[in-house]
Amino acid sequence: MTFSAWLSLFAVCLLGAMSPGPSLAMVTKHSLAGGRRNGIATAWAHAVGIGAYAFLTVVGLSIVLQQAQWLFRLISFAGAGYLAYLGWKAIRSQGGVAANLETGTNVSVWQSAKEGFLISMLNPKIALFFIALFSQFITLAHDRWSQTIVVITPLVVDGLWYTLLALFLSSPVILNRLKRKAVLIDRLSGVVLIALACRVLTTI
Repeated sequence: MTFSAWLSLFAVCLLGAMSPGPSLAMVTKHSLAGGRRNGIATAWAHAVGIGAYAFLTVVGLSIVLQQAQWLFRLISFAGAGYLAYLGWKAIRSQGGVAANLETGTNVSVWQSAKEGFLISMLNPKIALFFIALFSQFITLAHDRWSQTIVVITPLVVDGLWYTLLALFLSSPVILNRLKRKAVLIDRLSGVVLIALACRVLTTI
């Protein structure tokens, strides 16, 4: 893979990571509810999910999903259900930012990591990204080293981007201001997640 091709891959991965969606909501939630460690754990667990998608695309997932539409629909329904479940919990402030602040409950790093991983693996938008945009770079990876770069690049880009967001959101000045709006943040993130779930269902 040439350097110019890698730059194109890097740009596509960065734009994909920066696009708003459930992943942003999840990193925000855990950065506010659990703090810096939880936000970073969410970021890198999410990145591991992205890396898993990249690896599966290299070994032929995009071809399988294009030919087996039922499998893509199954992933989409599972993802929509998970988004709706998280959205409903957030609206009711159960397990969200407000609930954890009110009870003084600490969100475990493991819980943050688990939700970060699941939100990446069950997000149909990410599956579409790898089918429509990412898969074109597979043809440029003719050897193992190039294939390794193709897998590692989206993982590292995603992890670093959401780590930066977690560090920003968990800084004392920002954190104190946002925590005062904890209930509003829960409700807004819940509405966004449910809206995304509905959008997934209408596009299946």
